[in-house]
Amino acid sequence: MAVTHDPKVPAWPPRSAPRLFVPAPLAAGMPVTVSGNPAHYLCRVMRVSEGDAVILCDDATGEWAARMVSAGKRDVVLEPVERLRLREAVPDLWLCPALLKKDRFDTVLEKATELGVAAIRAVVTRRCVADKLNLDRARTVTTEAAEQCARTALPELAAPVTLDALLRDWPAERALFFADELGGEPAAAAFTAAGAPAAILIGPEGGFDDAERTAIRAHPAACAITLGPRILRGETAAIAAMALWMGAAGDW
Repeated sequence: MAVTHDPKVPAWPPRSAPRLFVPAPLAAGMPVTVSGNPAHYLCRVMRVSEGDAVILCDDATGEWAARMVSAGKRDVVLEPVERLRLREAVPDLWLCPALLKKDRFDTVLEKATELGVAAIRAVVTRRCVADKLNLDRARTVTTEAAEQCARTALPELAAPVTLDALLRDWPAERALFFADELGGEPAAAAFTAAGAPAAILIGPEGGFDDAERTAIRAHPAACAITLGPRILRGETAAIAAMALWMGAAGDW
């Protein structure tokens, strides 16, 4: 017999409960202490008080409903009550975007997380306007994006590498789709034919120079693709390519 929810009894956990990723593995009945900005977010922004529900994720065991046990001046204690979902399956896609200006690269990090890539591996090319990435800040951006869209997994982040190093150390079994503004195979067809594991390489604001383009095209794992008749900004190309790949892979 089907079980129906009594509308007079509030659902638990409520859909409006705040979401938070924590670094430690979660288990029922094992308290978790949260401090710093996450504690401030729960107490001062979301106004969570003792007994209220919080949804926790640990990027390992999945999603848990927890209750706030206590709140201090600098930290809060949360107790996982029940697991709601296992960690989601993640398509085996890497995004390899050239570094962009900070706000534009933040967009790439955020949308890559929302779309579900397994890893983000930033690349430094000759025409990049930036050559460094603050990994702690990047993890904050991806974590907040995952919390906002109810993901239970985070993309793996790696320190930026030069294009030469990326190509030199590339795993032979992983297809490398190179978004080339000068043309290539239609992206959707190439993605469907190759499957996974795969990666998408996106250039900087000024594009790849001729020597870089030649080196990429000469790599045995590389496949030049086109994203259509228009030249796209780096962040737009990344989002479009990821969406096409996810659609071809059946993730949508």
